[in-house]
Amino acid sequence: MARSRFVGDSGLTIRMTTVIFLLGALLVVLVAGVGLAFKSPGIGLLVAVGGIGFAVYQWANSDKVAMRAMRAREVSPQEAPELHGMIDRLCALADMPKPRVGIADTPVPNAFATGRSPERAVVCVTTGILGMLTAEELEGVLAHELSHVAHRDVLVMTVASSAGIAAGALTQGSQYGAMFGGNRRDNNNGLPVWLVVLVVSLMVYAVSFVLLRLLSRYREMAADRAGAYLTMRPDALASALQKITGGINQIPQRDLRQVSAASALCIAPAISGQSLKTLTSTHPSLEQRLEQLARIQAELSRPTG
Repeated sequence: MARSRFVGDSGLTIRMTTVIFLLGALLVVLVAGVGLAFKSPGIGLLVAVGGIGFAVYQWANSDKVAMRAMRAREVSPQEAPELHGMIDRLCALADMPKPRVGIADTPVPNAFATGRSPERAVVCVTTGILGMLTAEELEGVLAHELSHVAHRDVLVMTVASSAGIAAGALTQGSQYGAMFGGNRRDNNNGLPVWLVVLVVSLMVYAVSFVLLRLLSRYREMAADRAGAYLTMRPDALASALQKITGGINQIPQRDLRQVSAASALCIAPAISGQSLKTLTSTHPSLEQRLEQLARIQAELSRPTG
């Protein structure tokens, strides 16, 4: 966990460490499975190099990729003085480096943070959210996003997705192999190589998909909690989440599709009129988030001494 004044979360640290370890093990399984299927360790090694190379690329360019996906641009203090001033105050309160600041010109009310380290991070808000929230509500949203930077969970999510991406690419490749007559047998039982690769890849992809969704939902709850304790205004964040969710439900699908690529990074998913209480959800349900913030509000409202 990063050293800042955001409340620590041992549960998040344990989950991130566990997910990285398990996904590393899955990558080993994928490499070994491909190597055995083709009876060539070199092919398995090639898959490993590709997966690691993609992880390094994502690590180095996660901020640029996310900004491009949201069609956002970095803004200076002269261009957005109030937004910069708010982030300056929160960073001083949290005792953390100030990230770069970006704005995405879209009516979809949302915000996200990304970057490989606190020094290379960027916090971005949309024009839609700037026109919707009060100063207190926006401060709650920004504290939520800054806690992602302090916890470094964006980096973990970015790197951890590499095993699933490699497995997904192999799944597509094995399907092409089947289409174009890839019927070479991998053993005396006569199983086609493409079928073995397909089964192994699908298993790795499915497990990595579930692990990442579980971690993603927990990290959003952790960010809500840390942001609420930093500002001491969980009610403001709760109000912001309700406005954001209601606003997203009013946005045309055409506009939502424009930001869907970065939806998992945002404070609320760019999904209209769908239930989030499923295994495939990247975010916890609004009800879960509001319940947690209500508990924090009750705790902070208790008289001390």
